[in-house]
Amino acid sequence: MTTRSIRVEALARVEGEGALDLTISGNRITAAQLRIFEPPRFFEALLKGRSIVEVPDIVARICGICPVAYQMSSVHAIENALGVRVDGQLRALRRLIYCGEWIESHALHVTMLHAPDFLGYDDAISMARDHGEPVRKALALKKTGNDLIRLLGGREIHPVNVRPGGFYRVPSVAELKALRPTLDEAYDHALTLARWVATFPFPEIERSYEFVALRHPEEYPFNEGRVVSSNDIDIDIADFESEFEERHVPHSTALHAMIKRRGPYLVGPLARYALNFDRLPAPIRDLAREVGMSDGCRNPFRAIVVRALEIAFACHEALRIISAYVQPEHAAVPLEPKAAIGFGCTEAPRGICWHRYELNEDGTVKHARIVPPTSQNQPSIEADIEAVASPILDQSDDLIRNRCEQAIRNHDPCISCSTHFLKLTINRT
Repeated sequence: MTTRSIRVEALARVEGEGALDLTISGNRITAAQLRIFEPPRFFEALLKGRSIVEVPDIVARICGICPVAYQMSSVHAIENALGVRVDGQLRALRRLIYCGEWIESHALHVTMLHAPDFLGYDDAISMARDHGEPVRKALALKKTGNDLIRLLGGREIHPVNVRPGGFYRVPSVAELKALRPTLDEAYDHALTLARWVATFPFPEIERSYEFVALRHPEEYPFNEGRVVSSNDIDIDIADFESEFEERHVPHSTALHAMIKRRGPYLVGPLARYALNFDRLPAPIRDLAREVGMSDGCRNPFRAIVVRALEIAFACHEALRIISAYVQPEHAAVPLEPKAAIGFGCTEAPRGICWHRYELNEDGTVKHARIVPPTSQNQPSIEADIEAVASPILDQSDDLIRNRCEQAIRNHDPCISCSTHFLKLTINRT
């Protein structure tokens, strides 16, 4: 009996720190555990006793890449509790700031974090020497997304202009129209990016995920919709806890989310795309078919193509919103505090971000619960690792390690949101 251990002290090109323990006995994997050891950050506890007007700024600090998702889910939950609905141009502006987040987050992941895996580079810097044009265009895309967030949120990292009921300040028509030339160029960059990543060499694998995403009657989902699955789930967001639960696992400080009746599920681009392909605008559906994507995909390595398609969609949607924009008379609708419970769920770049708040009569938070996308995906990521590694157990540990790391990056995990990655240990018996 022999045991071999491989240690990777830190996995590059993911957001956070943690470890993966892969145990191989003979010709099979006996354990594949994504071990999250970053200390919990207690955001739910930090919210207790805070005013509802403080909540969006606090939850934005959960993530520097997708702060808008946390802000939008929080304001929707607060408004739901208080019986307030935000419509019209204020609602459109919320979709617009979400466009900015999808553009900047997906552009960062697709080109700087994930593309090197497919092209055989250790990092984006070395990749840029041979593929400088795609990298430059991706950086321009990220800047465009940041510009949108800065205009609507006050700054691109941890925005401060979002509030329950709307915004503290809304942009003028002239300010939004000034972004049109940049967005037109960004849209062209996004089309080129999708066509480029679709040419990458993809391992052949199909996974039997149960996809879970929001579904809206008319729109590709950002802020609103019912929670649906590729199986039989179709519920109001208020009923999330009736179908889903979070479980403690010994090897992680982050909770693992499961469907109570069945187990792991997948949120994020693959799920959104499969469940909402018919909600994409015709030009984006045409682009998807052009690059060889049908109306659904179960190969996790092709998630990079779906993210590129979503960048193109976000640029297209941003241009549509700006073209129809009329500056609203008021930046926010009034709110009256009361004791109540409210729910919010929006589509972060990585998947659904679900919030539940119980409020006191004075408008302070009595109890908060936040379920981020990465914690929902962790069980499926572990299953992916086993599925990807099992056929290559006779190969070198380096090859197994690299393929497992790539499988993890398929899902663009944000470990900070869920509690950071990655030390890899392979035990061979």
